[in-house]
Amino acid sequence: MSNLKKSLTPTLLWGLGVGYVISGMYFGWNLGLEKGGTLGMALATLAIIVMYVCFSLSYAELACAIPKAGGAFDYTNRAMGKNWGFIAGMAQNIEFIFAPPAIAVGIGSYINGILPQFSITQIAIFTYLLFTFLNILGAKLAATFELLITVFAVLGLVLFAFVAVPHFKFSNLDITNLDKGFSGVFACIPFAIWFFLGIEGLANVAEESIHPQKDITWGFGSAMATLVLLCILTFTVSVGVDGWQSIVYKADGSVSDSPLPMALSKIMGDKSWVYQVLVAIGTCGLVASFHGLVLASGRSVYEFGKMGNAPRFLGNINRRFQTPSNALVANMVIGIIALLSNSTAEIITLSVFGALVMYILAMVSLVILRKSEPDLQRPFRTPFYPTSTYLALIIASIALIAMIIYNLKLALIFFSVLVGTFILFKIIIRK
Repeated sequence: MSNLKKSLTPTLLWGLGVGYVISGMYFGWNLGLEKGGTLGMALATLAIIVMYVCFSLSYAELACAIPKAGGAFDYTNRAMGKNWGFIAGMAQNIEFIFAPPAIAVGIGSYINGILPQFSITQIAIFTYLLFTFLNILGAKLAATFELLITVFAVLGLVLFAFVAVPHFKFSNLDITNLDKGFSGVFACIPFAIWFFLGIEGLANVAEESIHPQKDITWGFGSAMATLVLLCILTFTVSVGVDGWQSIVYKADGSVSDSPLPMALSKIMGDKSWVYQVLVAIGTCGLVASFHGLVLASGRSVYEFGKMGNAPRFLGNINRRFQTPSNALVANMVIGIIALLSNSTAEIITLSVFGALVMYILAMVSLVILRKSEPDLQRPFRTPFYPTSTYLALIIASIALIAMIIYNLKLALIFFSVLVGTFILFKIIIRK
């Protein structure tokens, strides 16, 4: 069997779209507050919301016109040729492969707070093994689980807001000045992107949706609307409880990547049963994103191998379950190695580098395909094109430049990997 099984419904696609991203509401984003304060992070988040709304509308057109598991790899390959297609696909792989280990560490941190007898690393590795196996069993089973866990995660954010709103004070937002100037806004960008990183993973399951041309559009739109509302709610309420410092710094002065539990501890302490229940539900958000991105990364690497841009065995389908089991296992091994580095912020930043390069190439591909293939069947056309597409392209380009400036060492690592794998690709093709 050489094709992926079609089994995903519109509801399952909404669950995947929200699930890919929702961990960004639960952890990681608060690290940006240390860079630019409340106003700096708020301005960066507002710009990124505009970028993602415009990007999602544009990306939905590509996903509906070319419903392939490779996502941006397939779109760029068709629009700009194999070389640029490889770069887009590799950037996408870096995003999808490095986001899960950061989330696995977050899961370990949340569960370790309830079950301290297990280390964060032990929990993270077990999480990888469990959800890789679940994804191997089948896309519909994986997506059904994703839907259930995503619903719990959304309810967890709503419950957090319900508990925290009575303690909210506008004075705690402290949005009257930029303590670190506009440089702080740019430094916040990777953490603002973390709020929405992964929504594009919906395109990678287009090949497995029952009616891709119709369902993917609905999935992108409904998921993005849900995520924007949750982002604004979570950011405002958690900072408004006791100021941004209280959800960044622990009592010993170290930095935490668990903002919602820290906000709750200011309200009711960390021994309350309500706190324990909310933290347990919060873990669902991290699990939802981890599981969803494992699913998307498997499809991305599978398509890469299938098209000959990576070892061929990665492009094989499991005959029994009709899932890309080889790609899933390979991604798991790389992810476990990454999480053992104990560098959550750096892993997040590498993932964001991959995302931004992929976004830029995808938007350029859309513009090229509109001109080179005007008769291509497009069941969904980007609203307000070309303004919306160019707006996403401009913001993503500015964000990438800012990230290079403020994360030069990681930028060198990222682009070294990109260039190194491209050279290997050319050598293999030549042979």
